[in-house]
Amino acid sequence: MTIGELAAEAGVNVQTVRYYERRGLLPQPERTASGYRQYDVEALERLRFIRQAQDLGF
Repeated sequence: MTIGELAAEAGVNVQTVRYYERRGLLPQPERTASGYRQYDVEALERLRFIRQAQDLGF
């Protein structure tokens, strides 16, 4: 899925996904030949986990 699809599924902003990548909370995704980020289901699960941890105060 693309970064926009990932962000929408997780309920966050695209900039939030990029921030988490810079901070090392999300691994850098593979890119297509045209340079688009391609995320898998594991990235979505990790992003949801991060959001839940934030909601709990971590």
